[in-house]
Parts: sequence; C-alpha cells; structure tokens
Amino acid sequence: MTDETAPEVGQTGLTVQQGAGQAPTALDLAHAAMEAAPGDDAARLRFFERLADSELFILLDKDPEGDSISPEVFDTGEGRFVLVFDREERLAQFANRIVPYAALSGRVVAQMLAGQGIGVGVNLEVAPSSILIPDTAMGWLAETLAHAPGEVEAAITEVYPPRGLPEALLTALDAKLATAGGLAQMAYLAAVSYETGGRGHLLAFVGAREGAEAALAKAVGEALTFSGVEAGALDVGFFAASDSMAARLARVGLRFDLPKAQTQPNHAPVMPGSDPDRPPRLK
Repeated sequence: MTDETAPEVGQTGLTVQQGAGQAPTALDLAHAAMEAAPGDDAARLRFFERLADSELFILLDKDPEGDSISPEVFDTGEGRFVLVFDREERLAQFANRIVPYAALSGRVVAQMLAGQGIGVGVNLEVAPSSILIPDTAMGWLAETLAHAPGEVEAAITEVYPPRGLPEALLTALDAKLATAGGLAQMAYLAAVSYETGGRGHLLAFVGAREGAEAALAKAVGEALTFSGVEAGALDVGFFAASDSMAARLARVGLRFDLPKAQTQPNHAPVMPGSDPDRPPRLK
C-alpha cells in the first residue's frame, strides 16, 4: 500500500515574478498553497495531484524518433533532472532559443521516469512555481498513480442523499471530474444500501463514453487518495441515462456535470506519449 503522505520536495531558491498579463496556472496556485503551509500534508498532496493532471512541456535534446524521446538531462549537485514547464511560453522563455520538446501529462512524465533515478525541475527560473522534485518523490507519484480500484458487483437496494463526507473529498472530486471532459455526461454522489446488507457512498457516472469506465474509476481513486482523507472508501458505478437507477440517483444525489470534450490543441510537433498506458520510451 502506498504511503498517502506526500513526500517533501526541494526548492530552487529563486524568486520569480509572474509574467505581466498572465494569470497563474493551476500548478502555480497549488504550489503557492503548499509553500504557505509547509507542514500541511493535504496541501502537498494537492500539489502532486495538479502536477499529475497538468499538461507539461518537457525539454528534449533532440527531436523524437518514433515513440522514443530523449529529454535533456541536467546533472546537478542535487541529482539528475529533466525540465518541464506548464506553458509553452515558459519553456521558450527559459530556453531563449528554438528547442525540441514533447507535450505530456504529468502522470506520463512520472511513469516514464520511474526507476530512472531522474527528478524533475518544474518551471525553473520562469514562474512562481519554480521547484525541484527529486527522483524519490517522482517515484512515489508514479507508484501512487499506478493503483487501480478493484471491481465489486452488488445490486443497489436503496438510495439516499450523501451524508458525512469530508469537504476535502468533495472539493477533490469536483476538481478531478473537471479534468474528465467528454468521458461521461454527469455523475451523482449518493449514499446507497446493497442487497448484501452493506452501505456506503457511490459515485455513479451517467452516460459514460464506451471504454472510459476504467479511466473514470481510476480518476475517482486518485481524487480519494489526493484528498488526504484517511481510510476513505467510495464505490463507482456506471449507468445509462435511460436506466431507472439514474432517475433515482438524480432525485437524491449530489450532481457533478462533466465538461464537454474539447478539441486538443495542435502542438507542433506532434509528440509521442498521448496514451498514458503507453508512455514514450527514454533514449
């Protein structure tokens, strides 16, 4: 079982001003909250969650070859690091020249670097969220993200309004589902009883896209982990909009509307790594 206490992370020691006219990114805000409360495990967990969910631009030392990429690795007194930025403009500002890069999610970067002894420098010198994350912390993140929820099949007998759930979990679910655009129409959170006699809380997705069930269940598991709620449990279910259970859930459940699918930005060049189950290979 992975320790749900987020590891400490290193700082760059740099004071960086936000670029004029640029709103802070989600990663900037999570980093600021972590810095403001250095002893708060929940704030560190939220930072790592934002890192995993963010699109990151990783600096390469040459153009990709097929599904292989070659990040530029920097050897420092604190270890070996690759550099990532959460805006293309920030990468360009740091490099100050035309450089090859790959656009990958933070979770893919963590998976790609697992076991390599390489940490990550995030937004170095160009943003308030400038930070060095050692390889041990990236390994923890990769292991945490690798967990998948188990499958349980039990008939629901009663449905009730949700009760007694921590605000931190509701906030984490709201933030996580905001990143799942196009995977389902909506979700309802409700308390339920099962025919086995068990009771619990269920997050029920309605109108899930075919094949998206595993990704949605994993997203819920991550929200639970990164919320910092100890010994928490949340069941996940999937229903068609025409199911009678969907109507029952709509009457008593807390509704989450998922964003509609958005057209992916056309980054040039197109890079490997868009499939989180097939991260690019390091060369």
